[in-house]
Amino acid sequence: MPTPLASRRVAVVGLGKSGLSVIRFCIERGAQVVACDDREEAALGSALGSLSPLLSTGRLTLALGGLRSDILCGVELIVCSPGVPQSRPPIVAARLAGVPITGEIELASQYITAPVVGITGTNGKSTVTSLCGAIAKATKRPSFCGGNLGTPLIDAVGTAAGGPQGIVVIELSSYQLETCESLSCHAAALLNLTPDHLDRYPSLREYGDAKARIFRNMAPWAPRVVSADDPEVQALYARHLGSSEPSFLFTTQSSLPSRRIQGRLVQLGGFVADGQLVLRGVSGGMESALAGREPSEERYPVSELQLVGRHNQANALAAFLLMRASGLASYDEVRRAAAAFSALPHRMQLIGEAQGIAFFDDSKGTNVDAVIAGLAGFPRPLVLIAGGRDKGGSYEPLRQTLCKEKTRGAIVIGEAAPLLERSLRGSPFPVQHAPTLPAAVAQAVALCQPGDAVVLSPACSSFDMFKDYAHRAAVFADAVAALPGATMRHSHDPDGAAL
Repeated sequence: MPTPLASRRVAVVGLGKSGLSVIRFCIERGAQVVACDDREEAALGSALGSLSPLLSTGRLTLALGGLRSDILCGVELIVCSPGVPQSRPPIVAARLAGVPITGEIELASQYITAPVVGITGTNGKSTVTSLCGAIAKATKRPSFCGGNLGTPLIDAVGTAAGGPQGIVVIELSSYQLETCESLSCHAAALLNLTPDHLDRYPSLREYGDAKARIFRNMAPWAPRVVSADDPEVQALYARHLGSSEPSFLFTTQSSLPSRRIQGRLVQLGGFVADGQLVLRGVSGGMESALAGREPSEERYPVSELQLVGRHNQANALAAFLLMRASGLASYDEVRRAAAAFSALPHRMQLIGEAQGIAFFDDSKGTNVDAVIAGLAGFPRPLVLIAGGRDKGGSYEPLRQTLCKEKTRGAIVIGEAAPLLERSLRGSPFPVQHAPTLPAAVAQAVALCQPGDAVVLSPACSSFDMFKDYAHRAAVFADAVAALPGATMRHSHDPDGAAL
C-alpha cells in the first residue's frame, strides 16, 4: 500500500533534483515537509528559488547548514537522497528512534501501477535504460524512462505512463537500491559488477549486495537478466538467489552456457553469432523451457545497430532480453527501435564523417577499463586519440587491446602523453604525439584509409586541457567539422553542451 502522506510530518534530506520533486509530491498530498540539506541558503541558489511558491503555503520549512538529529527524530517519515549515506549520525539516531527512512524510488514505486523495468550495474546502465526506453516508446504505450538516468521516478506518478497501461523503465544506482523495500520489478537486469563507490561501501561484496536488491519482490518467473561473462555477477546472483534460480543470461560469446534448473538443462538468454544478436527462449520463457519444449530463437542483425563495440552488443542483448522476455515489446518493435537508437552523447557516439572516415566521440571513456570495453570488437580499423590528465594505473591493458584490434595508429595528447608513449612503445602501429586535439585529428586522418574510424577515447580525465569531458568532445567535433567534406551527425554549442 502507498505510504500515507496527508497531515504527516516528513523530512526530505538532500535538495537535489529528486529531493525537490519529493518535496512537491509530499506537499501536494497534504504533508508538512521540512527540507534538510548540508548546504547553506547561498549555496543552494536556484534550488531554493524553485521552492519559493511552496514556502508560502505554510507546509514547507527549511533546515539548512547541516543535518540535525532533533529535527530528524521529530518527524514521522524521512525521504533520504541517495547521495546521503545511511550511516550519517543524525540518520542513525532517527532510525534508532523508530522513524521510517525511505528513498524517492521506493516512495514513488508505491504509487506506480505500470510494469517496471529496472536496470543496474557498474557500467552500461544508462545505455541499456535508454535503449529500453526507446523500445517502450516504440510500443505506442505511454512510457517513462528515468530514475538515476535523470528524471526522478516520482515525476511519473499520476501520469498515463505510471498507470496500468504504461511502461516504466528506470536506471537504479546502488545508493537508490539501499532504501528499496517493496519495489517490485516486472523485469530487472544486473549488467556487471566492478569495484566502485568503495568510499561508501566497505568492499565489493557490500556494493554488490546493494545492487542485488533489484531482484527483491519479483514474481518467481519474472525475467532476471544477468551477465554470463562477469564472474562477480554470477557469484552475487548465486549468493542472493541461488545458482539454480531462473534467469536469462547474456554473453558476447557465440553460445550460451547450459544450466540445470529444476532438474532440466536449459539455455535461456542472448548471445552473438554470425553477425547477429540471438535471443533464445524469450517467447514462452522459463515455463516453456522447463516443460521440455525447445526454446524459440530470434535474430537481430548487428549491422542494423548504430551502437558499436562488443560492450554495446552486451548492452543491446540485455535491453532486448528485458523487453522481449517480459512480453512488453514485440520482435518488430524491438528491432525497429534498436535500428533507430544512437549512442548516448560522448559514449562511442558517431558524430560525423569526412573523407570516407567515421569519427567517434567517446570522451566519457576516462579510464583504461572503459576504453578497452569500447574498443574490443570494434567493427572498423581505427586510429585512437588518447591522453589527458593521468588517473593512475597501468596502460598496458590498453596496449594489449589495441594490438588485438585493427589499429592503424595512436595519437597521444595532454599531460599523460609521455606515459602513453612509453606504454605503447613497440606496438605494431605508429604512435605519435600531438600538441593539441585539433592537431591530433589531423594526424589521425593522415593515418587512415577510407572506411576507417578515428576514435577519441582518452583513458584520462580532461582537466589538463579542457573544462570537462563535454568541452573536450566539443573541441573534437569542431576539428572534425573543419575537415574538407565533413558531414556532422550532431551539433553542439561552443561550451560543449549537446543541442
